[in-house]
Amino acid sequence: MKALAALILLVQLPIHKAVPAAPPAPLGCDDPESEAAAEVAVSYINGHSHHGYKFALNRIENIRVLPQGLNNDIIFLELDLLETTCHILSPVPLANCTVRSFTQHAVEGDCDVKLQKLDGKLSVLASKCHSHADSSEDIVQVCPDCPLLASFNNTEVLTTVTAALNDHNSKSADPYLRLLEIGRAKIQYHPVHIVSVEFAVAATNCSAEEAKINVKACQLLPDDQSNFGFCTATMVTGPSQDLRVDCQLYGHQPGVIYSQPGQDTSAGLLPSVVQGFRNHNLRLSHNNPVASESSSSEFPNSMLSAKSVAKRAVAEVAQHDKVPHLVGFVTPPPPPPCPGKIRHFKI
Repeated sequence: MKALAALILLVQLPIHKAVPAAPPAPLGCDDPESEAAAEVAVSYINGHSHHGYKFALNRIENIRVLPQGLNNDIIFLELDLLETTCHILSPVPLANCTVRSFTQHAVEGDCDVKLQKLDGKLSVLASKCHSHADSSEDIVQVCPDCPLLASFNNTEVLTTVTAALNDHNSKSADPYLRLLEIGRAKIQYHPVHIVSVEFAVAATNCSAEEAKINVKACQLLPDDQSNFGFCTATMVTGPSQDLRVDCQLYGHQPGVIYSQPGQDTSAGLLPSVVQGFRNHNLRLSHNNPVASESSSSEFPNSMLSAKSVAKRAVAEVAQHDKVPHLVGFVTPPPPPPCPGKIRHFKI
């Protein structure tokens, strides 16, 4: 009888089931791991861009991590970048490059980047980017007198670039410089008419004196001797004409190349300026051929825009508050805080 009573008592005891462990909290856009991945992504983007300017991180819009196994994750990032004053050929580190202010007619880059984190090491598998200048209306609303970006093939812009390059070549002891590309151009109409231009140049195998004899014989230096540079110039056309030019050669940088041959403005328009662009679009779509994982550039459909992500997060929090907390169930973690902080300003 005692044994039977003990058995009955044992059956009546409550059974404590193991509560499943909570899944790891998703990464937030401002978490150190997210920022480390974004830093690698921005470095990769600038390293594979061959036109225009270096871009700096402004905001992490979204992040998604897909575990692939032990110490192996695939990371998808949505990034907002801003154009700096450093040309892509400049040796100045990105950390020392100044982000252009809003009133300088800022240019924003939007990028999707796919990375792999394998055994703690981050590598970029693929990236897609494009950039656009802020609307003229936004600039005028804040600064009515600020000059706006002009098209690269604007007649005044081309005239100023040609005059500036000719002026430098006629006065400088540097090798004869040829135009690589126009980077930026702005025109101010009031109270004084001013055309401002920025353009990348490269040294040739000619001196200025040799170029006067036969400019067509002047060729860009080979890759193992290349010497790129950058010029800024302003042309004041009224009431009296005044041209100011400043050109700087960077010196040879091993491994730094320019993807298109230079062409002097005296020989006609550059292919990159005839379509009337106001800024060099990143237009970067790149797969890493040496990545250890498949280099597919496809990005998941769940990588939504910043506004969609924010709205979704609010909706999930509201829905989470309505769900009763049932015994034996683990409360799901709150949605990660995305988008992240704005480092400079929002366009």
